Amino acid sequence: MKLVSTYTYEIKKSKFIGYLYEVTDELEIKSIIASLKDEHKKARHIPYAYRFKNTAGKSDDKEPSNTAGLPILNVLNRNELDGYLIAIVRYFGGTKLGAGPLLRTYSLVANEVYKNL
Repeated sequence: MKLVSTYTYEIKKSKFIGYLYEVTDELEIKSIIASLKDEHKKARHIPYAYRFKNTAGKSDDKEPSNTAGLPILNVLNRNELDGYLIAIVRYFGGTKLGAGPLLRTYSLVANEVYKNL
């Protein structure tokens, strides 16, 4: 597990912290997500996506369906990033963003964390 880059973005008092990791297997991914949950105890959501040559996966982590994990996975697929995990920690600021802005925010953070590669 190797942390490659991070990116932080704020919108309507919600804070999104993106992490890009090089990973080798799904066991490593579970370990990273557990570590992020431990480190960010007050975070509301930690959606993520990963991609290997033969498999891919995503989680919305209780965000509305396909507003978090899917846009993150799309960034991995579009840039053909194999062996990577993008996880985004969200601290809720008290204002609901709505499905469209939420999807765009997760996509933006995933793109920016990739650009810092």
